[in-house]
Amino acid sequence: MNRQGRTQLALGVILILLGAWFLLDKTLPAFHSLFNKYTEFPFNLFLIGGGIFIVGLVLGQPGLSVPAAIVAGLGGIFYYQESANDYGSWSYMWALIPGFVGVGSVLAGVLGDNTAHNIKRGLNLMVISAVLFLVFSSFFGGWALLGNFGPAILLILLGLWLLGIGLYRSFRNKGE
Repeated sequence: MNRQGRTQLALGVILILLGAWFLLDKTLPAFHSLFNKYTEFPFNLFLIGGGIFIVGLVLGQPGLSVPAAIVAGLGGIFYYQESANDYGSWSYMWALIPGFVGVGSVLAGVLGDNTAHNIKRGLNLMVISAVLFLVFSSFFGGWALLGNFGPAILLILLGLWLLGIGLYRSFRNKGE
């Protein structure tokens, strides 16, 4: 079976399963009450992200790991905000989104999509996202893990890291 045929087959099965889910949800109260907590916001974003990832695996498209990681990561952010009643945390939580892209890139690389490039790019994005998250959460969230000098120290470390990568690339290219 060619790639287009596999894609149509997979999408057809997914649509049939989704339709069966909706049918059971509307006709059987026990089914509805059993899965009700999994279909409520924000937990449903985890399921949607997992579904995108599984569709990517079935279709042989490792690149779908990136949107799957973003959707599931946003579900994690919204779940935290919902459970902690901390909606003001969005002022620094957005800095985690590049890290979600990085996780998706690493997953795509592990699954065989331009392995070395995707893993390297994904790890870089996760580091940058972590530093941005720490800096912005220190400024806006009152997070005092590193004290008064935390944001300054993190920015200096990020600058040193970027400088080191630039120097490494320039010396590596000279040797070639």
